[in-house]
Amino acid sequence: MIKEGKLNFDDLKNIIFNNKSIKRDEVIVRNDVGEDCSIIDFGESEAIFSTDPITGADKNVGKLAVHINCNDIASAGGEPIGILVTILAPTTSSLDEINDVMKEINEEAEKINVEIIGGHTEVTSAVNKMIISVTVIGKNPRGKSVRTAGAMVGDDIVVTKTMGLEGTCILINDHEERLNRILSKEEIDIGKSLIDELSVLKEGRIAGKLGAHSMHDITEGGLLGAIFEVSAAANKGFEIYKDKVPVLDITKKICKEFNIDYLRLISSGSMMITTNKGKELVKELEGYNIKATIIGKITEKDGFLIEDGKKIKVDPPKRDELFNIGE
Repeated sequence: MIKEGKLNFDDLKNIIFNNKSIKRDEVIVRNDVGEDCSIIDFGESEAIFSTDPITGADKNVGKLAVHINCNDIASAGGEPIGILVTILAPTTSSLDEINDVMKEINEEAEKINVEIIGGHTEVTSAVNKMIISVTVIGKNPRGKSVRTAGAMVGDDIVVTKTMGLEGTCILINDHEERLNRILSKEEIDIGKSLIDELSVLKEGRIAGKLGAHSMHDITEGGLLGAIFEVSAAANKGFEIYKDKVPVLDITKKICKEFNIDYLRLISSGSMMITTNKGKELVKELEGYNIKATIIGKITEKDGFLIEDGKKIKVDPPKRDELFNIGE
């Protein structure tokens, strides 16, 4: 019996590498642990593809589905063009509930100029809550896409916004009654408003133009999961300084309440970028009112979190902390 959540790093790696029979010349970046997107050569342009479901949230699922997938295109420095939406609804669903989710998806897609180009909707007893899966198609000029595996030794590791952004929003929406005991009304409102900061399209474009070596949307597994995947894809190491990691006090309070680690909490809305122009990138992003912080360096080998002067080796990512609530 395997645990709920994303497969751990080693299991996922084995499944992927044992099932890669065909390799076509048109595929520039193919499926790999840590790579957000696959990229296909279409002549003058590169087509960028990514897909993800929403399983860890009960509210705002339409909004989350659009942004976490389009953010993957941003991590390649590309522009999302269209999305295909699959909705699997439980037999207890009403037509109004399905319509509300689709309406939310449409509203978010409209905000970022992305077209809904197809999909599938089904009511099934195979699920006990609504599952949304989105496949997004993007584009870039030929040779301009950024790979997760592009990180280089000496690169600054830059993150945008704050860690645990999506996780904070999900936990407040799904456990508001419990969190009312430890958070003020103002803090609850601030946490809910984080849903409006999920897109990283702007920072993806800015970092791509400035010559980022790699980018990775910080999703399941949080900051430490993301940097482990970046370093594994590039066959490099890293050092992260915990005291430099940006995190809201609200997020810290919530993580203490649920006994979870904000460094391993889903953080969609935050982009991880490696570049040899860290200070220049931070200044550029802040010019667009995007908070950015240098939190570490890419190294030759092995990954470490540095806390109170001690180097702690970072283990491969397992399931997101969102799935450890109540344990």
